Amino acid sequence: MPAPMTFPTGLSGKTAVVTGAGGVMCSHFSRVLARAGARVALLDIDGRAAEEAARAVRADGFEARAYRADVLDRESLEEVHRRVLDDLGPCDLLINGAGGNNPRGNTDDEFFSSRAAEGVRDFYRLDLDGFKFVFDLNFIGTLLPTQVFSADMPGRPGCSILNVSSMNAIKPLTKLPAYSAAKAAVSNFTEWLATYFAKEGIRVNALAPGFFITNQNRPNLLDAEGGFTDRARKILAGTPMGRFGEIDELSGALLFLLSPQAASFITGVVLPVDGGFNAYCGV
Repeated sequence: MPAPMTFPTGLSGKTAVVTGAGGVMCSHFSRVLARAGARVALLDIDGRAAEEAARAVRADGFEARAYRADVLDRESLEEVHRRVLDDLGPCDLLINGAGGNNPRGNTDDEFFSSRAAEGVRDFYRLDLDGFKFVFDLNFIGTLLPTQVFSADMPGRPGCSILNVSSMNAIKPLTKLPAYSAAKAAVSNFTEWLATYFAKEGIRVNALAPGFFITNQNRPNLLDAEGGFTDRARKILAGTPMGRFGEIDELSGALLFLLSPQAASFITGVVLPVDGGFNAYCGV
């Protein structure tokens, strides 16, 4: 595993709010921010997962609090916001990591065929409620926390918002129309917000991770014996570095984009961390 980041980030003493913090990626982000000196509020709809992640941060000697929060419920977010203000102070850094996919927003087929077998969920049989759920979780689940927590930022230097987009926003994968569309909206919204807040000095950027094995996508990438599925092999064939990423390989990009010292003139960027996937045309 790469060594922890050692460059001066300027994040010490800041309050960082991380949504989706019970998951693999954002629990890691919380640990990285705590090591950089931030006080971390870990938000997740699964309160036990958030508390477990916060406990791990505290076990390393850093300050972290867990909060159960629904990123699709403004009242839930406003209540948590009040508690974070009391516990840790106003939000300096917001990491919008809540999101994910749901099979109801997927097609079964990669390519349309008029001769598809009965029961195959093609584009015409997509579940609208499933599509809306995926879109709302990723996009509205970025919009609402930003409305609530960024209200602390005007007039205070060094504040920053980091959204989590996806390589699917740039090159949509087959079978994932809802997730790809939602992450494309997150990328576009990142650029809009960056422009909107620029005069106030609030920077807004996004990470676009390539392919990392997490609890959510593990069944699609690994078979019962731990070997790669056909879909995983397709992904690796399109990734010049020829492997999946390790979660810690997102740490440098996270700290860089949030740092008021290292990235003071960077806003509106969607940064791929993808082993070259975005650069490769397949030939």
